[in-house]
Amino acid sequence: MVYLKNNSEIALMREAGKIAGNALAYGGSLVKEGVSTLTIDAKIRSFITGHGAKPSFLNYNGFPNSACISINEQVIHGIPSDRILKEGDIVKIDVGAFYKGFHGDTAATFAVGSISDEAKHLIETTRRSFFEAVKMARADNRLNDVSKTVESVATSEGYSVVTEFIGHGVGHNLHENPDVPNYDMGRRGIKLIPGMTFAIEPMVNTGTMDIRCLDNKWTIITLDGKLSAHYEHTIAITEGEPIILTEPDEGCL
Repeated sequence: MVYLKNNSEIALMREAGKIAGNALAYGGSLVKEGVSTLTIDAKIRSFITGHGAKPSFLNYNGFPNSACISINEQVIHGIPSDRILKEGDIVKIDVGAFYKGFHGDTAATFAVGSISDEAKHLIETTRRSFFEAVKMARADNRLNDVSKTVESVATSEGYSVVTEFIGHGVGHNLHENPDVPNYDMGRRGIKLIPGMTFAIEPMVNTGTMDIRCLDNKWTIITLDGKLSAHYEHTIAITEGEPIILTEPDEGCL
């Protein structure tokens, strides 16, 4: 069942989403050569709690940190550590904030200094696949209109999309219905209705879509060791244009 939110609940989700979005923007500003991912995680946690919210990811199914921070071939669910960022790395930060009974969930990929043209194009394409998909997130369209758009943008540039992990509904729970794949499901999917709130989160690889999980049971990496990028916002379906609920104060990342 998909839980539809009323206008008051969507307003509360926007509050949670703004904290998450601003925390992500803050975390992204810390991505520099010589900084550890554990330091970034600690500062994101302080930012979220300092705004009266709780980190959605901390202890979620046993996850030990407040943000997922994944580097280069790491796709998602990277565990912050003493690893030091170096010039040329690309860093995916995924942040959630729980506030007034609702979650906001958002992610983006950041560059450490000067990165390769390949990495720049991957990041730009992943971001573009999200925004093209959002254009399809309108009432009376179908969920697959969103899903297949992500895949179409990514594959048009010669990239692949991860299929084993997908977007999801967001609300009182961090993960709710509906599932939001990043690929053509081969069927229309459910009709989009005002009040639906979900995260669209493309995970795009330069090489194969195949992935594997590290021994830590969390971190997902590309099977071929090639780069991966991630981009995510929580959105709400309305009678008109969709609303990005996790947009930070300074505008979309």
